[in-house]
Amino acid sequence: MKPGSFTLPAVTALAALLALASLPAQAIGRLADVTIVDRDTGATLPVHYAKGEYWVAGRPGARYAITVRNRSGERVLAVPSVDGVNVLSGETAAWDQRGYVFSPYERYQITGWRKSDSQVAAFEFSSIANSYASRTGRPAHVGVIGVALFREQPPVPSPAVTPEPYSQSQRRENSGGNGNSLGRLREEPAPHQPLPSAAPAAAAPAPSSEAESSARSMAADSVAKAAPMPSPKLGTAHGQRETSVVSHTTFTRLQDQPNEVISIRYDSRENLVASGVIREPLARPHVPRAFPQSDNLSYVPDPR
Repeated sequence: MKPGSFTLPAVTALAALLALASLPAQAIGRLADVTIVDRDTGATLPVHYAKGEYWVAGRPGARYAITVRNRSGERVLAVPSVDGVNVLSGETAAWDQRGYVFSPYERYQITGWRKSDSQVAAFEFSSIANSYASRTGRPAHVGVIGVALFREQPPVPSPAVTPEPYSQSQRRENSGGNGNSLGRLREEPAPHQPLPSAAPAAAAPAPSSEAESSARSMAADSVAKAAPMPSPKLGTAHGQRETSVVSHTTFTRLQDQPNEVISIRYDSRENLVASGVIREPLARPHVPRAFPQSDNLSYVPDPR
């Protein structure tokens, strides 16, 4: 066999490598890696980027989790929202609300709506009508998962105390007739009062302005409306109660605005294909060949 006969496998391998390089991403974020996990299958949902937004395809009825992994060597606060609702308090989501505090490089799965320090109601992909946001009268923002990330303000160092010179008069006072020595009280600076937070066991940029964020949302909506939807749009239901234990800690934010905002939209795979977010590979048409047996590379078959 001539050396040139192995050119085709080499080209095929290169094509396979290029295909792998073009696969959808799974995690996004700079301060933290954020992924969406199908808890029923254990699979991390691929993230697709279209028209300025990140998207994942959910399965109706499947439980899912928001997985956050702190990438930094310092604590960060993650304020999570689903369908425009804070998942800890049930309030309409805002940046200044409670969240989860992550230790350096810590990874944690947010699996549901927080009901207490020991229980959550599982996140489940459902119809919009059965979503928690719709059932509480807030259907306008169904179909989006958000995580606002905050850096922590470094602790304020205690001021150095310079001892006063010990005078002769103080020596005489301290050696008075009652024999008691009076010690000086050191006044500590008043501690900060941080927001309470519950502590758990290539990136989406934060919008630079409301106008930019609105423009991106409108562009993404135009993608979703580009074709008729073959199945009902998805929301997130208030699923069954599950055990999820957390404790409480304090956290002082470095600034009022988030250091990073991650937004991931979701819908069924059928709808994302129909709207052009997910592009299915085109089927290669059959082409007749003059020498079909000669065109195929053959290798050693297994013995019978």
